[in-house]
Amino acid sequence: MPGLSGAERTTTVVIGAGLPGLAIAAELRRRGVDSITVSGLEAPGSGQASQTAPPQRRDAAGVSSVQERNEILRHLRNYASSHHLDIRNGTAAVQLDKMGAGAADASLHRWAVHTPDGVLLADHIVLTRCARSQLRRMLTDLGISVGQNLVAAMRAIGIYLVGVGELITPTPREVLRQAKVVGQAISAKVYPDSVPSVLTGSFAALPAPL
Repeated sequence: MPGLSGAERTTTVVIGAGLPGLAIAAELRRRGVDSITVSGLEAPGSGQASQTAPPQRRDAAGVSSVQERNEILRHLRNYASSHHLDIRNGTAAVQLDKMGAGAADASLHRWAVHTPDGVLLADHIVLTRCARSQLRRMLTDLGISVGQNLVAAMRAIGIYLVGVGELITPTPREVLRQAKVVGQAISAKVYPDSVPSVLTGSFAALPAPL
C-alpha cells in the first residue's frame, strides 16, 4: 500500500471524540494501551465528519440523567487533559483500509486509517457512533460475510464498538461499562501474558446508583 512510509503508528485508533470516545480512550490509557482519537468518520464526499448516527429512539431523559451525563463527560475531559491523551478534535477519518497479509508491518498493524493530516496505522479500531446498517455495509465492502453476531464478526478483524446501540441510545453508565469491556479485550490482546489491571489513574467518583 503506497504512502505508508510516513504513517503514524499506534495500538488503537478511536473514531469519535464524544463521551464514548473519551471513555474508551481513558480506559485504554489506564490499562497502558496507547491510542489516538479522531473526531469521527467522514462520509465520502460530505466534507464533514459525522459525530452522530441516524436518529435512534431515546428514552425520555430526566434532569438527573442529563446532569449525570454532563458530570461524567466533565470527568472524562479532565482525565484526558491531565493524562495528555491524544485527542484530535479537528481531524476526521476519511477512509479505513484493512492491510493485506503481504503489507509492511501487517503483523503489527492491521488497519490504515486515512485522515487529511496523514495515515494512522493501528491493530485495533474502536467505532463509537455508527448505525448497525452502516457497520454491516462496511464489513460487506471488506468482503466479510456477516451473520447474526455482528459484534463477534467485527472483533475478529480488530474492530470494537462503544456507545453503538440498537434502537435505544446507551445510557452514560452503559457506555462506561462497554468501554471497560472493550478496554479489557484490547488490553488482553496487547498484553496476553499479563493480568488485567488498572495501571494509571482513575476516574473521579461518580454518584452511586440508586
